[in-house]
Amino acid sequence: MNRDANLPLTETTYYVLLTLLSPAHGYIIMQKIEELSSGQVRLAAGTLYGALENLEKQKMIRQIPGQDARRKTYAITPKGHEVLTLDYERMKYMILLTDAYLQKVGE
Repeated sequence: MNRDANLPLTETTYYVLLTLLSPAHGYIIMQKIEELSSGQVRLAAGTLYGALENLEKQKMIRQIPGQDARRKTYAITPKGHEVLTLDYERMKYMILLTDAYLQKVGE
């Protein structure tokens, strides 16, 4: 498996990209992340906006026109979708490898 230079994603970055599979603005992103993580991940506004800025610079997300001009709405880009999918596949592989190894060691 070839490793993309953007991998592994941080937990925050992973959740932001996952959330932005449906366009959203900052407050909605924070709510969705908390919901998806069953309350385990709660982002402060500064952390979220720093992550959004970095993801924009990396061309993994982009701003799109929203219904409320006071709020910036973001969406994942094809590059962001690709990186999210690669990290998902990387984690699945690690889980399969770990399961197999634990079974072998447990014998």
